[in-house]
Amino acid sequence: MMPKLLKNLYLDGSPHPPGPKFLLLQGHLELGSGLGRSNSWTCCPCISQKSPLQTIGEEQTQNPYTELLVLKAHHDIVRFLVQLDEYRFASAGDDGIVVVWNAQTGEKLLELNGHTQKITAIITFPSLEVCEEKNQLILTASADRTVIVWDCDTGRQVQKVSCFQSTVKRLDIWLSGGNDLCVWNRKLDLLCKTSHLSDTGISALIEIPKNCVVAAVGKELIIFRLVTPTGESLEWDILEIKRLLDHQDNILSLVNINDLSFVTGSHVGEMIIWNILDWTVQARECNFWDPSPQLDTQQEIKLCQKPNDISIHHFTWDEENVFAAVGRGLYVYNLQMKRVIACQKTAHDSSVLHIAKLPNRQLISCSEDGSVRIWELREKQQLAAEPVPTGFFNMWGFGRVNKQASQPVKKQQENATPCSLELIGDLIGHSSSVEMFLYFEDHGLVTCSADHLIILWKNGERESGLRSLKLFQKLEENGDLHLAV
Repeated sequence: MMPKLLKNLYLDGSPHPPGPKFLLLQGHLELGSGLGRSNSWTCCPCISQKSPLQTIGEEQTQNPYTELLVLKAHHDIVRFLVQLDEYRFASAGDDGIVVVWNAQTGEKLLELNGHTQKITAIITFPSLEVCEEKNQLILTASADRTVIVWDCDTGRQVQKVSCFQSTVKRLDIWLSGGNDLCVWNRKLDLLCKTSHLSDTGISALIEIPKNCVVAAVGKELIIFRLVTPTGESLEWDILEIKRLLDHQDNILSLVNINDLSFVTGSHVGEMIIWNILDWTVQARECNFWDPSPQLDTQQEIKLCQKPNDISIHHFTWDEENVFAAVGRGLYVYNLQMKRVIACQKTAHDSSVLHIAKLPNRQLISCSEDGSVRIWELREKQQLAAEPVPTGFFNMWGFGRVNKQASQPVKKQQENATPCSLELIGDLIGHSSSVEMFLYFEDHGLVTCSADHLIILWKNGERESGLRSLKLFQKLEENGDLHLAV
């Protein structure tokens, strides 16, 4: 059985990949902390344009999050949130503290102190049936090169290890990825390791079938196979199987999207979808920032955006689509059609750091500009077909459609995206970069920021109903509730 991989995590304090000692998995691979807002991009030759940022008025009728709770416990940037169960989550960041919260009430349940420098990784760590420890555990890693396993119910340190690099786990096996890939047992004994891979280190890692893992190292993907102990050999081993060299720049994002495919995104906006079994390329998209070609090629001006404007920071997905955070924009790539079906080229003023799919065809995104926005994927109304001229004038050609004039229109219809991302909610509460968020179906949305704050966004209608219910229950208990005859 293969290791169960965790979240993308930094362990060396480096803010940007590809850095050494980097733990991975699903999550944004570039945790920017810029506080500025930039509306412009650079064009060649020497042309500056401003992209329109979609806005929404105060009457946000489709935005359910009309109430908020501001949670204060941290003294520095809050970079990480992790859900523990249906009502609890933990936060961590640059102050080295882990705080456990109640997502329903916003109450601080525990404060965990043990690291001396900023926390660069936090993941849930389910207890094993064979272990005495049955409580919910979390694992944190820090720039102080220590890893601590915490009991989330008591706040007790279960285990602490120093001089660690980066880690992913399975039941009783750990994988660590720095400049090499190592396999550890639960007691943190080294079972096996690869040779030195790269000075830049592993930037992302996922599990795939056939006892294999995929590691992103610079612009390469390396396939490794984990050899488990057998009756003939009691030793573990990890073997390099293949290197995939299809990317032109460093890989920032690497995630599984279903049982058949995984997807990678690079610093220069390349997205490649891979077959998870034979590791071949299924689809490729390299022009996210401008999915529709210009109609007049003679007047076309190619935009030379800054590298950060086209970097793919994060992926999320559903059964039909892959959603990509590309620079400041959001793009929806349909797996069956193998094309971009919707986009918001300037969804935020600054880089989008984290996105997630919500129910009802909704998408949520957060950015370095401090905003959190909710989008809805809608189908566009198809343009009516052009009527065919008939009658007397058509006999002599007066009503004949000019084929040359109609070609750009036809081409425009072919290249147009069939769907749109419509802004339905804009959550303004943070004053600095929003690093990530968590979605609780029953308790709302949790965001963390470089402003040291955590905000718990609540469904106002639902909260009002709960308060009314509690009030009636209280009146009934006190005997103050009388039914009218």
